[in-house]
Amino acid sequence: MAIKKETKSKLKIAIGLIVFLALLMVFVFSGDNFDLLKSVFNDDLSNEELRDKLSEFGWKGYITVVALALLQVICAVLPAEPVQVLGGLTFGFPIGLLCCGIGVLIGNTVIYLLQKTFGDKLRGFFIKKLHLDLEKIAESNKCILIIFILYFLPAIPYGMICFFAASTGMSYRRYITVTMLGSLPSICIGVGLGYMAIASSWIVSVCVFGVLLILLAVMMLKKDRLFSKLNNYADKHKKSTRHEVRKPNGFLLGILRVVCKAYFRLRGVKIQAVNKVGRLQKPAIVLCNHGSFIDFLYADKLLKKEQANYIIARLYFYHKYLRWLLKQVGGFPKSMFALDMESTKNCLKVLKEGGCLTMMPEARLSTAGRFEDVQESTYSFLKKSGVSVYTIKFSGDYFANPKWGKGFRRGSRVEAELDILYTAEQVKSLSVEQLKAGVEQRLYYDEFEWLETRPKQRYRNRRMAEGLENILTTCPVCGKKYTLTTKKNKVFCEDCGYLTSVDNRYGFTGGFRFQNLAQWYDWQKELLAKEISENEEFVLTSSVELRLPSDGNGLTRSAGQGVCRLSRQGLFYSGTRDGETVERLFPMEHIYRLLFGAGENFEIYNGTELWYFVPQEKRSAVDWYLASMLLKDEQA
Repeated sequence: MAIKKETKSKLKIAIGLIVFLALLMVFVFSGDNFDLLKSVFNDDLSNEELRDKLSEFGWKGYITVVALALLQVICAVLPAEPVQVLGGLTFGFPIGLLCCGIGVLIGNTVIYLLQKTFGDKLRGFFIKKLHLDLEKIAESNKCILIIFILYFLPAIPYGMICFFAASTGMSYRRYITVTMLGSLPSICIGVGLGYMAIASSWIVSVCVFGVLLILLAVMMLKKDRLFSKLNNYADKHKKSTRHEVRKPNGFLLGILRVVCKAYFRLRGVKIQAVNKVGRLQKPAIVLCNHGSFIDFLYADKLLKKEQANYIIARLYFYHKYLRWLLKQVGGFPKSMFALDMESTKNCLKVLKEGGCLTMMPEARLSTAGRFEDVQESTYSFLKKSGVSVYTIKFSGDYFANPKWGKGFRRGSRVEAELDILYTAEQVKSLSVEQLKAGVEQRLYYDEFEWLETRPKQRYRNRRMAEGLENILTTCPVCGKKYTLTTKKNKVFCEDCGYLTSVDNRYGFTGGFRFQNLAQWYDWQKELLAKEISENEEFVLTSSVELRLPSDGNGLTRSAGQGVCRLSRQGLFYSGTRDGETVERLFPMEHIYRLLFGAGENFEIYNGTELWYFVPQEKRSAVDWYLASMLLKDEQA
């Protein structure tokens, strides 16, 4: 079985670190070095004898101190003070400080590499030992100060603090600056004590050491209280502007528009944009249907003069570089189908400042090229806003790049039409039910109905059918689930063999039972609905991998393994989360729809918290979405 590229990279880093540490251990624990090491920690030699012995090593003496300082960072069980005292005792303050500093620098770098490569496996252990809320501290604008404070607390090894700092997602440059500055005071104290043992009276050294010992004992007794205060301090200093909406960056948007225009032309996608209203009367809300992942790019062709702000799924803000880009173009995050006060405040801020708030009220990509329902709270928000409501109706966007598809289809034609739906006065006078009826009538779409009105429209792609198995789960011939496969434009069943092909108008060939994928999708939805209605104890179960928001270098990170069950009671997860055993129930009354990625995952938000599940059979993700919809609608 082929090894994934990511796994290969991890193996290379792991092997490199193991070889490096092995060579280091051989050096430290060989010959006279091992005798010296025992003397450092067992007090077999006097200060003078130890200094003389180390001085005899020449350049090896410097490397020995560097290596010992490195090891005390990586190996948390080794105390730092004896090594630092040794450096000051042997080489004096400047040289001793330099040797220990170099060792700590290399050790901190190794910890950073370990965390970035294997941090998800070790994260839970370190956080549990520190009794600190990493997410809360990472979100705090006092994160750096808190890391500095940790270096002054007792019984916390350097390595643990370094791992904690790396886990907050900061860049290496910032990480190494923070950890080196944080460790510098204690290094100076340790090296200084060693230097004072030979440069000052022993009485002075004993007094200084005694004071430090008393402070250490006091802090040890108050350790838990100190950790609690740090958590509370971080909570009081949350970054209020982390996801605050901002005006779009016009210069960057201009560059992106040029790039997108060239890209669409290269991919053979034609966009026909029609503006029926001219400039918008702001503040305003613009509603768009959502058939394609890049609908906001199509909308920008009509709104480029309006400096529009876009509501975007919170998932995409977990990657630090993507987050930066989305915020630059006026985007801000929303936890889909969940109460999200942060997003609400951003929406109100845009409208209060006379802006243009653009949203896709379906809140997820269309699965089969048709209008998906809208949550009732959206219509309540429209009513309370009291501003003009516009719509952008897209046609052909789903066929250009469907949710399940593999790349753009050449020859695609995307139509976008901007028009006013309600004036501000009408919004204030109409009921929520009337607003809902108007929105659904205007935004309703069926891509296959639209295609029938465009008889000359053709699509070209060598992989027209590939990915369909991620939304079509049941074979209509044998009735078995998750046996479908696709290759180029052909659809197969692992049991029945070849079934049909997809033509250049998204139709099925060869007299197949269904004319298109939408009919097939409806059929399997009816099967699932029948199964649910006939079974009072219906449960959808799967082993899953739990993934949580990343530390900044990706969208999500692996956080545990367990089992998910979806029933009339809700979604239940039992398994591990960051090394701890957890059981979590999301009641059905708090679920509107489970979001899903075709052939990837299903997910649910709880406030700003994301639970992202990867089922063992990835093709089943669409069934979790459909089942959540059917179970919810059954209770309505």
